[in-house]
Order: sequence, then structure tokens, then C-alpha cells
Amino acid sequence: MFCYQCQETIGNAGCVKGGACRKSESTANLQDLLIYILKGLAIVGVKTRDKGALDKKYGRFISKALFATITNANFDDARIISLIKEAVTLRDELKGNCQIHSYPKIHDSVSWEIDNQEEFTEKAKQVGVLSTENEDTRSLRELLICGVKGIAAYADHAAILGKENDLIYDFFIEALESTTRDLSVDEMVALVLKAGEFAVTTMALLDKANTEAYGNPEITKVNIGVRGNPGILISGHDLKDMEILLKQTAGTGVDVYTHSEMLPANYYPKFKKYKHFVGNYGNSWWKQQTEFESFNGPVLMTTNCITPVKDSYKKRIFTTGMAGYPGVKHISDSGDNQEKDFSEIIELAKQCQPPKGIETGEIVGGFAHNQILSLAEKIIEAIKTGAIKRFIVMAGCDGRGASRSYFTEVAKALPKDTVILTAGCAKYRYNKLNLGDIGGIPRVLDAG
Repeated sequence: MFCYQCQETIGNAGCVKGGACRKSESTANLQDLLIYILKGLAIVGVKTRDKGALDKKYGRFISKALFATITNANFDDARIISLIKEAVTLRDELKGNCQIHSYPKIHDSVSWEIDNQEEFTEKAKQVGVLSTENEDTRSLRELLICGVKGIAAYADHAAILGKENDLIYDFFIEALESTTRDLSVDEMVALVLKAGEFAVTTMALLDKANTEAYGNPEITKVNIGVRGNPGILISGHDLKDMEILLKQTAGTGVDVYTHSEMLPANYYPKFKKYKHFVGNYGNSWWKQQTEFESFNGPVLMTTNCITPVKDSYKKRIFTTGMAGYPGVKHISDSGDNQEKDFSEIIELAKQCQPPKGIETGEIVGGFAHNQILSLAEKIIEAIKTGAIKRFIVMAGCDGRGASRSYFTEVAKALPKDTVILTAGCAKYRYNKLNLGDIGGIPRVLDAG
């Protein structure tokens, strides 16, 4: 295997004998094969698009398939193989519909009817990251693909809430297809920059989807303690799953807690009406092995980041959406626009002990753009008077390395006239510090 898409890549060079995330060689290779087949689908998509608009189902599928390959999202080889087969089916469907005969041989089908994982893996080794020999070309192609994977995650979440943009789907096809051709450095850099533009476009689409469905996030004090009822812990980013779980647990005597990246769900007005929505339990993704153990109840992973599952909680962790882990029960879409059925998780929760408390108190968040604009005059006045001298952005993903303590050290060392703007799970390194406020404005503004 060769994988270097995440912050924890071994030696900052590449994971070659198993991933730092504990991803196996077989999973890494199958993910490479899935990307390879998506490139083939994109080649046909470009040719088809010239003859008219593509059906949205192709863009939706590409979003989901790319999403399944991001860091710590899906470790389940069987589900990745299923995505590979679906990608081949869609690609060949497009070829047939448009009577495309001229097609690059390297992206054509092999004997996909077989269910022989060894043959899948052998094919994957031929088409992985290192199949691009020139290091500069490889770097720019993989940077583009990594960017498109992130955009795909946002696009998938937006689509689940009914918001789609054909231009985003077209860019997936353009970007993937471009990596099959010999382009100049300037052309490849331009596509990477274009991915940045589409990342912003897609974030705006997702923001619109979330706020129209659940209201604008608002300043909220989030409980980090526990109650005496059995509970369900939900992690990831999918707010639709959050809504469904809250609706289905209402009146059951089961409480709901967020974990890690689901923390911002506490800020949305629509979720606050649920009295059994208790607050947030735990910290960043990399602490889940101890925190899932002490929680005692079921855990629902809606997206990344899932880490190797311990036997102590393997029978009470579930995945849904594009998340997956071998041996872990997956809750699939119900189809026909029906809500997912979380009844199995709820019934299991009733048989479990209440969560073990690991901390007490509150943290404050909800400073998304709409909320910040409502505070604009107060913030501007604090800047004019010199009460606020500087804003520091400290955002992104937390990690297991001891060196990550620099987030905490910097937060503690910053002058008291400094405000920290944050998003992402790196905030767990300092969002529980007693950093105070500036004239009522918290020194940590958590945007989500």
C-alpha cells in the first residue's frame, strides 16, 4: 500500500505497511481501485456531458464513493468492493447510453463479475498512487483528488438535506478526468486552485442546507456532564441522522449525547426542543477508545472519524452513511424516502447502564457567521477601544501525537486581549480552558 492523505502519515512520507489509522493494506488498495474506477466513470462523464446534462445520480454516487475513501471513514472491504462494482455498472451504463466506443483501455473493465477479493487487490496494486511515476505530477494529482474528497463529503451532506448543485458534480468529473491526462504544471495547479473555489461554494451550499433545515446556530452553553438515564452517543457530521435519532428517542427514556465533531449540533435551534438531548460527552476523535468504553451505551458513527474498534464496545457501536468498519453493524438507508430505523440502537440503549461521568460543567459555542454578525457592533467597539487587539485562527483536526499539545500551549500563552476563532476538533485542546472573556465576548469563539 501507499497512502499519504492524512495528518498522521508515518514519517510524513507515506504509510506502506499498514496505516497510522490502522487501515490495512487490502483496504488501502481497494480504496485506490475505487478512485481508479471513478476516474473511468469521469472519462465517460466528460464525453457524455458534451452531449447534454448528466443525470444527478452520477454526481450523487461520485460524492458518496469519494466520501467513503477519506481518512477514518470506512474500513469495511466488503462495502468498498460493493462501491467498486456499482461504479463499474454506472460507467458501463453511461458508455452504452451514449454509444461511446473510443475509451482509454487502462480504465476499462476487467472481469468484475467475479467475487474474488484477491483479484481485486492485485488490480488495485497496479493502479494506486504510485502508478504515477513522476513525483511532481503525482503530488499535484493527489492534492486535487484529496481536495475533491473533502468537497464530496460536504456535497453528500447537502444532498441528504435536498440541496444540490450540478456545477459541483460537473467539477468532480472534470477533476477526476484530468488526472488521467498529461497536463502541464500550470494546468494542474489551476485545477487545484479551482478545487479551493469549489470547496467554498460547497461549504456555502451545506451551510444553507443546515440552516434552512435547523435554523442558524446560536450562542449556546453545552453541558459536558451526564444524567442518570441510559444514553446513545452520536458522532460524525450528519445532522439529518442527528434529527432522526432525536425524533425516534423522544419519550423512550433514552438520552442523546454528541461526541467530537457532532458537538455543533448543540447550537442549532431545532434540536434544542428535545429535552432528552443532554449535551456533549468526551473530546476529540482519537480519544474514542476510552470514551466509548466509559459511555456504556450504544454509539452511532454517522461519518468519520472511526478508529479501530475495541472488543469492549464492539457489540454496541453502529455505523451509518458512508462510515463502515468490519464486524460492526451498519444501519442502511431505508429507501423510498423513508427515515432510517434506529430502533435496534434504542432498544440496546435501554439495556445498558447510564454513561459514566468523565467531567462536569459547560462549554460555550455557536459563533457561526449569522451569530457573529449580530454581535458585530459589540466586537467593533471592543476593537476600537483596544480591548481586543488581535484575532487568532486555530482550527482543523486534532491528533494523537504529543506534539499536538502546542494548541493548548499557544492558547494559554496568548495575551488576554486576543480572541481565538476556531472550528474543527482541534478546539478540544483548549475549549475547556478557563480563558475568560473580553467585555462579555468569550476569548474562544467556536464557529462549529
